[in-house]
Order: sequence, then structure tokens, then C-alpha cells
Amino acid sequence: MLTTHKHIHATVTGWTPETWRSCTALHQPTYPCPTEHRQALQTLARRPALVCADKILQLKVLIAQAQDGERFILQGGDCAESFDQCSSKAVTQQIKVLQQMAQILMQRLHMPVVCLGRLAGQYAKPRSSGSETQGQKTLPVYRGDIVNGSAFTHEERRADPQRLLQAHAHCASTLGFVRALYETGVDDLLKPAHWATEWINALPEREDFHRTVQDVQHSSHFMASLAGSDADKFLHRETFFSHEALLLDYEHGLTRQVPGFDGWFNLSTHFPWIGKRTAELDGAHVEYCRGIRNPLGVKVGAEVTPEALLALINRLNPHNEPGRLTLIHRMGAEHLREKLPALLNAVHRSGAKVLWLCDPMHGNTETLACGTKTRRFEQIMTEIEEAFSVHREHGTRLGGLHLELTGDDVTECLGGARNLQPDDLSRRYLSKVDPRLNYEQSLELALRVAHLEHAPR
Repeated sequence: MLTTHKHIHATVTGWTPETWRSCTALHQPTYPCPTEHRQALQTLARRPALVCADKILQLKVLIAQAQDGERFILQGGDCAESFDQCSSKAVTQQIKVLQQMAQILMQRLHMPVVCLGRLAGQYAKPRSSGSETQGQKTLPVYRGDIVNGSAFTHEERRADPQRLLQAHAHCASTLGFVRALYETGVDDLLKPAHWATEWINALPEREDFHRTVQDVQHSSHFMASLAGSDADKFLHRETFFSHEALLLDYEHGLTRQVPGFDGWFNLSTHFPWIGKRTAELDGAHVEYCRGIRNPLGVKVGAEVTPEALLALINRLNPHNEPGRLTLIHRMGAEHLREKLPALLNAVHRSGAKVLWLCDPMHGNTETLACGTKTRRFEQIMTEIEEAFSVHREHGTRLGGLHLELTGDDVTECLGGARNLQPDDLSRRYLSKVDPRLNYEQSLELALRVAHLEHAPR
């Protein structure tokens, strides 16, 4: 039984679902035909909601418990979802890797782990430039499947408002399949036959890691036997959904009032977050998000000052509601120890109720000489280790991780147990934007975090 927190709700001063339109909205596409765009938005506004208000508020309770040190959050999934990867196999792989990682973490951290997928809506991406040049041709940049196509042609790179409706349909399909997967039970994904662990033999910690996986499998079998047909409910093996609230037209189209509930909800996802590039205090994204009742995330980069962060916290959570606000620091292994302490100290002194997550991916992205973007597993782990250590030193708590990963056998990040090298990346580099940890690297990360000296117990 979940311990409920009182949900604080007060009128949000001067806010309506439209007020963001009077603010500067960065990283929005320009549609060539305003009439076609308007018609697509009108259709989207009539489409069914994708998630429900009670689950949104349930997640807020779980995040509040994580703030109190009673749970750990595992947020992970694709950098940018693709329409053509919306399949039962791909979605099952994502749920499997998240659930297996969660079970590993639970086994060693001795607390429930909440799975928060970057799934069923992560179709838009901010880009550093509005255009891309190949040879003598310059075209609009790829902004994610919800906006345009990745192929380098005039037709594909045209911002197409019909993609808003296609994104809704693909999200609905993904959510429907995940619900069906949970109805039939995901316990099967935790059986030994579904764990690929031979890669562990290449590691010096192989005995400890194999023992942890075996303990997870034995515990899962034992608990499932006790719970019977209600194993997933009994063990709270549920996946909530999240995406960056970047494309405001889409988020607005699914912002609704719900009978029996006060206020407005973004019913496209349980947990929207504001990216580092759109977190301006007076910007449209902050203005939109301050008025919805969903729990919110905000990415926090190394350039953020304590004063700016406190102002943002006050804007997004003026009533200091438990579970409302999650701060996702993304500093890079090189800068975290220098930049994070001042933020931790300022927030702690303010008394703000926040959950801290570590995003060790975005601050450690690099481009090789050949032009391929990648990340190094060792750098990712270094940032995680430093984050746990710095939080402990400053009397705060790291309550979770935010990862870009896939359950597929891709070759996009260097290192890990297989020691992937630059020449390996071309074998199976499938991401359209940023590199993701593959299945083995994801499990290795979970095992390493579970065995960290400074991880919460």
C-alpha cells in the first residue's frame, strides 16, 4: 500500500494553457503552411488522452517517497524514438532492460526502484543549429520524427504538422502494448533464459556480478511464487512514461482538465521534463510547465548558477509540493565535482523539496575525428560515482539516474565489458541523434552502481 502525500493544489497565478504563447519559445519548428498546421492542432485536441490523471498523481507520490530516501528512480530509454521502431519487439526490449536493471538495483540498494521510461513520446529533439549542410546542399536540421524525417532530402526535412498526429498514434500504440505486456505479466522477462550474461566473464568482478544476477533471479522466482498471478502488482513492476516537453504545440494539444480532479494535466505523459536549452525562467517552456499538475523534471547544466536555479525552483514549485520537482544534473565527469556542490548547498539551505537525479550521458558526449558522436562507458561511470560521492559529502541524496539506453545490441558507446572501440561503432550504430548504451552496457552499469561504495543502502 502506497503512503500518500497530500497533493497541494492552488490556483496558478496568471496561468492558462495558452499563456506560454506570449513567451519566447525556443527550438520550435516553422511550418510552411499555417492552415495545415492549425488543422492538425485542431484534430490533435480532439484525440484521446494518452495517460490518466490518477497515474500521474501516483507517480508524484512515488517521487515524493524517493525524495524521502524510500525509493530510487531509474529513468531510461531512447535518445529519440523513431516511428519505424514502434514495434512489439523493440518495446519489449526496452521494458526488459529497464526491469532487469531495476531488479539488480533493488537487490543491492535494498529499496524499491521506480522505472520511468523515456518512451511513448520522446519524438522531438532540440538541435544546436536550425540547418545542416552536406556537400553543397543545406537543409533544415532533423528535429525528431514528430517534426520531420531524418533522410537528407527537401521533402523529408520539411516540417510536417501531420507528424503530430502520427506521433499521437505511435504513442497510443506503444502504451497499449505495454499495458498488455503488464496484464499478461512481465515476470517472464526476468527468468534466466532472458538474461544474457556471458559478457560478465570478461570482467575482473565476474564472480560478484554473476552472484548478484543469480540472487536477482532467485529472489524474483521466490517473490513471484508468493504473489502468484498478481506478481507485477505485488512487486510494483510498473513502468511510468516520460519525455522532454519540447514541442509545445503537441503538449498543449493534450493538456486537459479531468472530471474529479482540480487543475490541468498534461495527458501525453506522466512525467514531462524541461531540457537544458529551454529552461529560461521567462521562456515558454517554463511558463507552460508551471501550470500543469504533473511531476516535472528540469535538466541542470554546469553553467547554471545557484541564484538561477533557486528562481526556477520557485517558479515551478512555489508551494514546495513533495514529489513535484526533480532536478536532473548533467555536468560531465570533468565538471561535476567543481560545479555541483554550490547548487546542492543552495537548494539544501532553501528547504526546497526536490529529487536529484544524475544524467551522466549528455555531459560526456564527444565527436570522433570521423564525425561520429559517441560516449565512453568509463566516463559515464565516473560521473555517476562522483555524483554519489558529492551528494554524500554535502548531506544530500542522489535519488536516481537518467540514462539514454536501449535493450538492443547496438554499438554506439565506447568501452564496457566488450571494450568497444571506434572501429566497432559502424557495425550497428542505429541512433538518429545521440549514442545510447546497449543492453550489455546497461546491465553492466546497473551492476556497477549496485556495487558502488557510496550508493544508498
